[in-house]
Amino acid sequence: MSKPDTVAPSHFLRTIVRDDLESGKYAKIATRFPPEPNGYLHVGHAKSICLNFGLADEFGGTCNLRFDDTNPEKESEEYVRSIKEDVNWLGFQWDGDVRFSSNYFDELHAYAIELINKGLAYVCELNAEEMREYRGTLKQPGKNSPYRDRSVEENLDLFNRMTAGEFDEGTKVLRAKIDMSAPNINLRDPVMYRIRKVSHHQTGDKWCVYPSYDFTHGQSDALEGITHSICTLEFEDHKPLYNWFIENLDVPAQPIQYEFSRLNINYTVMSKRKLAQLVESNIVNGWDDPRMPTISGLRRRGYTPASLRNFCEMIGVTRSDSMVDVGMLEYAIRDDLDKNAARAMAVLDPLKVTISNFPEGEVEMLTAAGHPNRDDMAERQIPFTKTVYIDRADFREEANKKYKRLVTGGEVRLRYGYCVRADEVIKDENGEIVELICSYDPDTLGKKPEGRKIRGVIHWVSATHGEQAEVRVYDRLFNVEQPDREEGGYEAHINPESLVVKQAYIEPGLKLANNEERFQFEREGYFVADRHDHSAEKPVFNKVIGLRDSWAKIEGA
Repeated sequence: MSKPDTVAPSHFLRTIVRDDLESGKYAKIATRFPPEPNGYLHVGHAKSICLNFGLADEFGGTCNLRFDDTNPEKESEEYVRSIKEDVNWLGFQWDGDVRFSSNYFDELHAYAIELINKGLAYVCELNAEEMREYRGTLKQPGKNSPYRDRSVEENLDLFNRMTAGEFDEGTKVLRAKIDMSAPNINLRDPVMYRIRKVSHHQTGDKWCVYPSYDFTHGQSDALEGITHSICTLEFEDHKPLYNWFIENLDVPAQPIQYEFSRLNINYTVMSKRKLAQLVESNIVNGWDDPRMPTISGLRRRGYTPASLRNFCEMIGVTRSDSMVDVGMLEYAIRDDLDKNAARAMAVLDPLKVTISNFPEGEVEMLTAAGHPNRDDMAERQIPFTKTVYIDRADFREEANKKYKRLVTGGEVRLRYGYCVRADEVIKDENGEIVELICSYDPDTLGKKPEGRKIRGVIHWVSATHGEQAEVRVYDRLFNVEQPDREEGGYEAHINPESLVVKQAYIEPGLKLANNEERFQFEREGYFVADRHDHSAEKPVFNKVIGLRDSWAKIEGA
């Protein structure tokens, strides 16, 4: 895996790991990335992936990929496949086989029986509403369940019958016996097992009771010998419960939980539930829609693994919640593609230009750089013909001196080619410009004409040799900074211009681009051959990002 260009900045977790190794507390560190397979991963998960796998890689440790699959009703094999693919695509490889918390259901069940035998767990029959009532509030302590003082024998019998499927869903749960007056509500006799008579994507119909996330997570860490259990700050209040289970069970290791701030980015939402709603309501075209902040969406948009890794390094790791400007993410990909994307020309809003004094049927091959600063990228040949397309925005019938493109009677240089002058404008019956008649100066290839003012340089594509392509111009999905905090909810603030489809003309060589190959369309921005839809027969390109931050200009206007 290629490393970021800069030296990785230190942060508190790097310091903790380094100190633990130098002190001899651990001979080797072991981390894990433990997603729930209930949706596609988003860029916030990329931060966690880079952190967990990155620390293990940096300090010679191991990192497991473990699916915390305790909620089979919302989980699926599709999500498992997509997560594995995302981790690999980002440039990481987990240690050994993929793991599942469901691999440990037998051990977890035995741990539950261990707590019952120690008098630290009991079967409770309060319904959900009663459970909330007995739990208390942040200001008021809870009260003990009337089932809390059952004997060990009775609890063992009831739990075994729960496991055998004798009871209906919702009638009984297994709870840890901790402290109903604890200031931390997570310690008020939390649920360890629920009855769920549903099939599991890994274990099939073996179980009809499933462990809670809080009961599963720490014990799975312990069973895997994890040293540093790294999670986001919302789990900080769960840490005492994580430790309570570890301390009261005969587990093979003593993992320690550390928390860091989750990633929040403006102009998007970072909740799997909300992203799922966007998919289900057809606001976007699936989890990998290029407007989505999912890793697969960013990949299809044209982001590179290196750009996401560098972004995660740039934003750092702290314990302070903050909002990251999406411009930092956009900078990361723009910087990567500026250095690494081959150049090409494409006209997104074509206006036909006929060059009156160029011979009919003749084709002249012009030479263009593959990249202005990369000798390893081969030059390309561009056909110059009697008819070409320029972008409609590059011509005005009249304009002031500040307009550096083509005007009637004025001259511009066609990129890599000749200077042309606009001699005549042809319009349709509605007064719309449909064609320009221009003349070219055959002595201006690679030369600056003397005594004449050339307004600027514009891009173009041969009308007869260029290829038609579908170009999907993507922009930010939301038009407000914090869409889920605005009146009307996030769905009321969808950017209506987040996808504009154009029928463009491209250099002929672009049709042979590989899927996911990225280019700078000169003067237009960075584009990628669509991961799924692009083919030589039907070229499809997605806009990754513009050449510069146009949003900043708008906001500062």
